[in-house]
Amino acid sequence: MIRLNRLEIQVANACNLTCESCSHFSNSGHRGVLSLAEAEAWMEAWHCRLLPGDFCLLGGEPTINPKLTEMVYLAKEKWPYSRLRLITNGFFLHKHPNLPAALSETGAILCLTIHHRSPEYLQHVAGISKLLNEWRVNFPFRIYIEDSFRRWTRRYKGFGPDVTPFHDNAPRASWEHCACRFARQLFRGKLWKCSTIAYLQLQKEAHPEISSAWDPYLAYEPLDPSCSDAELVAFLRREDEAICNMCPASPERFAKPSPLVPVQRLLKNLREDRLTNPRHGSLVPADSQGEIES
Repeated sequence: MIRLNRLEIQVANACNLTCESCSHFSNSGHRGVLSLAEAEAWMEAWHCRLLPGDFCLLGGEPTINPKLTEMVYLAKEKWPYSRLRLITNGFFLHKHPNLPAALSETGAILCLTIHHRSPEYLQHVAGISKLLNEWRVNFPFRIYIEDSFRRWTRRYKGFGPDVTPFHDNAPRASWEHCACRFARQLFRGKLWKCSTIAYLQLQKEAHPEISSAWDPYLAYEPLDPSCSDAELVAFLRREDEAICNMCPASPERFAKPSPLVPVQRLLKNLREDRLTNPRHGSLVPADSQGEIES
């Protein structure tokens, strides 16, 4: 068994929020969920070789997957000695009434991420908190709450079909400043260095017209489960490499726009802006508000 800090699996590509510069590109209208059969096949290929300190179920938004509770049990079965984390914005927890028992029985940590501080967003958080308090009366699972908006940085430029990578030409600095540098991804049965390089594939599939500047990164080869142990160790030990150049060398913090604005509205605004200013696309202003889509 080869140890690594963190291994993540995206159980839903879709997300109900549109957080600008999401490292999974989930703000761009990705679709689909991971089936239980696919998840089991992906995990089966690696569970006897890897021992992650943390194994994380996330998205997109994982609670969009109707089989989330079964995913929790499956993950614990495959990696019983890893700390299991479910990372969610919490908006659809109410759709999973059997989840609290699963979290309690597997010793999983529910990580609730807070993505904005607007009154509209915090109103949703209040409802989520009420539900979690009700669950924990009978199921004493652990909860970790993270104000993710406080550490949010821009990971690429633009939105939707207009996304472009950075070109700071300082891959070592990009790697050193990367919040995801130790978070390997299990995606389509293979291991990927980070979330941005893995889910760039989904961005290209959702928006085939994205800039050709992404082509060198789309050519990235993830690690196949047929690899040797030496290849696996080398992959896990590798720090900065050429693909790190797509990310900023000095990540920029910014006032995050409301993630409650539906992706359809963002794409409509982008199309309209292209008509008036074809040189760039514009995002919804930081003070704008909107309603999420169920």
